[in-house]
Amino acid sequence: MTETVSRTVERIVFGQPTSDGAGVKLLRVLTHDLQRRLDPFLMLDEFRSDNPGDYIAGFPEHPHRGFETVTYMLDGRMRHRDSAGNEGLLGPGGLQWMTAGRGLMHSEIPEQEDGLMHGFQLWVNLPARRKMIPPAYRDLPAEAIPIYQPADGVEVKAIAGAYDGLKGAIERPDTEPVYLDIRLEPSREHFFRLPETHNAFVYVYDGAADVGSPARAVTVRQMAILSNTAGAGGVCLATGATPVRLLLIAGQPLNEPIAQYGPFVMNSRAELEQAFTDLRSGRFGQETA
Repeated sequence: MTETVSRTVERIVFGQPTSDGAGVKLLRVLTHDLQRRLDPFLMLDEFRSDNPGDYIAGFPEHPHRGFETVTYMLDGRMRHRDSAGNEGLLGPGGLQWMTAGRGLMHSEIPEQEDGLMHGFQLWVNLPARRKMIPPAYRDLPAEAIPIYQPADGVEVKAIAGAYDGLKGAIERPDTEPVYLDIRLEPSREHFFRLPETHNAFVYVYDGAADVGSPARAVTVRQMAILSNTAGAGGVCLATGATPVRLLLIAGQPLNEPIAQYGPFVMNSRAELEQAFTDLRSGRFGQETA
């Protein structure tokens, strides 16, 4: 692997405005049709509004099984509760990494009635052998997420994985995700190392960046899928006259069948049917023999 050879931009994706939960308006960036290409990632949503009507109803109680959800807040506060009695409050810069495993009922309700609500939710698949593990949470405040400055005008919040040999806040087996929130000041260029085996993408949420080599312009609210270039050790990111904020996300593909229906992500139709049976019978989330 050549550490200074950059991946290229394979495709630029425009998010799809939609609503979820009790009518929360959001931008769905990683959609169902990209799940195989960006395995192990299943979905990425950005929610961003200072209009309470767009977010105030939140996401009332709903089930999950078979994957992990990662909620990362930039602005605003979100209260989480689940059927096992767990509860937490995410504030600005905070993170929740939830392993749904065999299942739980979960709610996410904004704990503010005015002001900006801005954040992301990423869904990460679980391998077949771990889909029915007990549910678990990691709630982290902003100060628990490491921040690195590898060069002048370059700031990296290492949410998950390892960045340049430095550990992020979360490490996960199997998918080995890398999740970085990056800020580049104007007229900067930096090479970010990534495992060659990982699928990867960039999502720009403020400003614009030149991504890859040869460089391709990626503007606000666009996702750049990065090529799986043999021998490429990472990706080159650069800015022009304005700063940029972006997410750089990568993961080890599972290469397993994906059977999804709404909030259930399993490996077969039979497993999906069992999830609905468990939900209807009141056994959802309980350990099975």
